Amino acid sequence: MNASTLSFQEQLHQFSLFQGFSNPEMMQLTGNTRFDFLKVDAGKTVVKEGDVCNSLYFLVKGTVSVDTYPDDRSYRMNEELGAPWLIQPEVIFGLSLRYTFTVKALDECRFILLSKDDVLRLFDDILTFRLNMLNLLASLGQQRQHKLWRRAPQTLRDRIIRFITDHCVYPAGPKKLYMLMQQLALEVNDSRLDVSKALNEMQRQGLVELHRGCINIPMLEYLFR
Repeated sequence: MNASTLSFQEQLHQFSLFQGFSNPEMMQLTGNTRFDFLKVDAGKTVVKEGDVCNSLYFLVKGTVSVDTYPDDRSYRMNEELGAPWLIQPEVIFGLSLRYTFTVKALDECRFILLSKDDVLRLFDDILTFRLNMLNLLASLGQQRQHKLWRRAPQTLRDRIIRFITDHCVYPAGPKKLYMLMQQLALEVNDSRLDVSKALNEMQRQGLVELHRGCINIPMLEYLFR
């Protein structure tokens, strides 16, 4: 069933922020809250790195491309993500209120938008929404803290996989890492020759596809087979 055949409430229920609502809470939400609707054509930018986050963007239909860069812009991680997906909810609050990656539509995409003012009002009005938002933000923080305490990779191959996964927004699906081999060797603390050998072995196993300046990962989860 696609987004066009789902009711508005069913579309909202795809996201953790709107799960667990009682019937009165859902009626209050849909009756008293202004939701905006956005259609983005293929190739158009949805949000750009550095833009201020004034609304939550809920992707309910379509597929988007996400581009993330390091501070020195020396490489780029590209990902394809499909609905349902909520774009970077953590930057609507906190020290920095700006998106850290760029999102573009790969096909016609449809979004439900919820403004920051309405998010704050729902915090006051609906306990379930407040708890869901706090749980979402706490989970993101806990996941990132846990990354610091994982067991160190034991092989070069594992270090390459760790580098790739740690630089992804979503831990599954197709990815493309636009990066020179020498730069990757520096990041994983090994020689360019050994990194090349490890990647070529992964290519023979069908886990990656190597192109000039690009490592294509058809499905990230396959790296852990």
